[in-house]
Amino acid sequence: MATLIKTSGEEINVLPKNKTDFKLDEMQKIVGGLIETVRTKDNKIMVINEEGKINELPMNEKATDLYVHSNFDFIVGDVLICNENEIL
Repeated sequence: MATLIKTSGEEINVLPKNKTDFKLDEMQKIVGGLIETVRTKDNKIMVINEEGKINELPMNEKATDLYVHSNFDFIVGDVLICNENEIL
C-alpha cells in the first residue's frame, strides 16, 4: 500500500484504482502535475511534482525528511511514496 503525504503533514494510505499499480494519470492527479521520481532514504519511490518549485508549491517537510538528498534540497507539494512494483 502506498502513502500520500500532503504538505500539511497528513498521511493517507492509498491504493491504485486497479489494486496493483499506479498508472501515469493517477500519479499526475495525486501530485497535481507532471511527475518526477526520486528515492527515499529507505529506497522507496517518491513521486513528486516535477514543476513544483517553479509553481511555488508549499514545502513538504515530512517528504523532505524522507528524501535521500534532503541536506542539499527540499521537496514541495503533495507526494506519493510507494514500492517500485506499485508504479507502471
